Amino acid sequence: MTVSLALGIGPADAAPTLRRGSRGSSVGRLQRNLADLGYWCGRADGSFGHLTQQAVWALQKAADLKADGVVGPKTHRALDRDTRPRPTIRSGTAFEVDLSEQLLMCISGGRLTYILNTSTGSGKRYYSGGRWKTATTPKGDFSMFRFPSRGWQRAPLGTLYRPGYYDRGWAMHGSTSIPPYPASHGCSRISTAACDHLWDRSWFRKGRRVLIHS
Repeated sequence: MTVSLALGIGPADAAPTLRRGSRGSSVGRLQRNLADLGYWCGRADGSFGHLTQQAVWALQKAADLKADGVVGPKTHRALDRDTRPRPTIRSGTAFEVDLSEQLLMCISGGRLTYILNTSTGSGKRYYSGGRWKTATTPKGDFSMFRFPSRGWQRAPLGTLYRPGYYDRGWAMHGSTSIPPYPASHGCSRISTAACDHLWDRSWFRKGRRVLIHS
């Protein structure tokens, strides 16, 4: 450390670069630090897999960094600075989706509890039900009202894992594809593991508030 500081290199610059496939104590430490800030990544097992990548993407978005999933000096510094998004909701228990940042925030008792990478409406045109439509996620203040399946549900536009509907055909649901950019037909995608975690802790329930904004 003395040599690093003498060269003008801080702890973040000296930390190892981590990415999907990395393993070891440095990954375990990364996972614990992410979880401490609310970036849910499952169990800290020292293996940089899908869930850790999701959490790193969320951190990078909150820090206005390129969401490439690579934990280099800038991402380490974002962790060191305890970087977290600032939700609009300051009271109660609710979901908040920031379309500009592509982040899904879980607020409990007015406090930010979990931060998840999400993928919402891509803005692309698609054909369904005999007409062309645009893949958009509606903005507004909604309440969850329908939970049609405890597992995978087949829908006209694909499959949804344990969905919670909040407005007509739009839902928050698990998926096997949650890139760090808008790619859905309009729903808010999260990982299936995160979906299970939220279900197990009674986040998905009738009347749960869902605020969606840009």
